[in-house]
Amino acid sequence: MLAGRRKTELDRTATAAGGPTLVIPTDVSQPEAVRALFAKIKDAFGRIDLLFNNAGMGAPGIPMEDLTFEQWSTVVGVNLTGAFLCAQQAIKMMKAQDPRGGRIINNGSISAHAPRPNSAPYTATKHAITGLTKSISLDGRNFDIACGQIDIGNAATDLTEKMPEGVPQANGSIMAEPRMELRHVADAVLYMANLPLDTNVQFMQVMATRMPFVGRG
Repeated sequence: MLAGRRKTELDRTATAAGGPTLVIPTDVSQPEAVRALFAKIKDAFGRIDLLFNNAGMGAPGIPMEDLTFEQWSTVVGVNLTGAFLCAQQAIKMMKAQDPRGGRIINNGSISAHAPRPNSAPYTATKHAITGLTKSISLDGRNFDIACGQIDIGNAATDLTEKMPEGVPQANGSIMAEPRMELRHVADAVLYMANLPLDTNVQFMQVMATRMPFVGRG
């Protein structure tokens, strides 16, 4: 089942994935929408074995003092509250189903470790995702619920298309950054998802080898 705000994009993803896929347009920042989503999951499948919290967005790359409250709140609502709400509903189902348990994978980011310039809302929420991942792991382990986090750096998607042209760096310069093929991220998520519930990848970083992250830029 694919959930997200834009049905057109969900349909494109479902077509690319192939096989039977249900598309449910959902705003994960809204509790009522998330409850409705998981009710449909239960009706369609009777259980849930895997939740991949992948919804995310950023704010304009402007100085923090110039951000509006609405811009901050929108990023927090999608990136952090959305992951919490979806995990909350998944955990309820995973505890109650027979056999019980399941797996939750949260999409963090390299920004869960180090910020880019002018990225306070995105960076703050991705740091918070790490805390949420740890809390789910602790609270879920007695119920056969495993939770891990994948932190992705410079996957080649529409969101990173400007990187080969040059993006702002911590030292104030503009520098082109390498990207990696998206399939390597997909392979990593599949590896995490296919583990038995007594085994967990707590944190995994998948990144373009030459991106400026390790070291001092």
